[in-house]
Amino acid sequence: MTDQPLGFIGVGIMGRPMARRLLEKGHSLVIFDKDPAALAELSGLGARVADSAREVADSAKIVFTSLPNPAIFKAVALGPDGIVEGKAVRILVDLSTVGSRAEQEVAAGLLKHDIQTVDAPISGGAAGASKGTLAMMVAGKPEAVAQVRELFDLFGKVFIVGEQPGQGQLLKLLNNMLSTTAFAITSEAFVAGVKGGLDPQVMMDVINAGSGKNGATLDKFPKHVLPGTFDFGFPISSVCKDIGLAIEECQALGVPMWLGNSARQLWNVAAQQDGGERDLTELVRTVEGWSQD
Repeated sequence: MTDQPLGFIGVGIMGRPMARRLLEKGHSLVIFDKDPAALAELSGLGARVADSAREVADSAKIVFTSLPNPAIFKAVALGPDGIVEGKAVRILVDLSTVGSRAEQEVAAGLLKHDIQTVDAPISGGAAGASKGTLAMMVAGKPEAVAQVRELFDLFGKVFIVGEQPGQGQLLKLLNNMLSTTAFAITSEAFVAGVKGGLDPQVMMDVINAGSGKNGATLDKFPKHVLPGTFDFGFPISSVCKDIGLAIEECQALGVPMWLGNSARQLWNVAAQQDGGERDLTELVRTVEGWSQD
């Protein structure tokens, strides 16, 4: 086990398996989360549970965050008893999806205290986090990135996308917008096909051999929809958050987002109608409900 502990704040759906990989590779870990249940597994594996974000930042030079939204991220990083008040921390590695504006605000605030920010959002879902097959979109000063680069290899494939915190966030949001829009239109297509008498597995085979294939047809539908498990591990509420942030970023850049706004509306209505904590793959059921004769 390495002597220098690492910090990890936010050990939920994505953070917990990533933190577990660090522990399994021999790193000592100091963790914090508002949900006691989220801490139990890692504590059992040897992680030390802190009472606050500041306690984590008092204990570790490198602190990872995996947090659900921009407001919580900013409060944890810059708020009272937050990372900014830590005595040991020198690098914040943010794995969250919070948008470039929140990332830039936090990076600027931490830099005043000589703390570098490495913007490193991830893609690949909970399964990818467990297997170490995530895609990491990394932006930060080269000297800061160099100090955490070997740790990133435990999580998946690393893409250096820029030197400014926020650049990774923009790419992650664009990726998620493409992914969730593809899932939405694939849901509509499959519901229509089944209503028209087509076999869903035959549809899948044909589409994946042709020009209609996408991330939904290649992964989410065969693994989580057709078997009826609906267990990809990412809630609809998080889809709504991510696609909303993506639309805001794109419109701020002057892009009108006709299709993006339509997809955003579909996901938001699904969340309001049937509940945002359902797995994103359950959107198919909502579309089926809208399609009754």
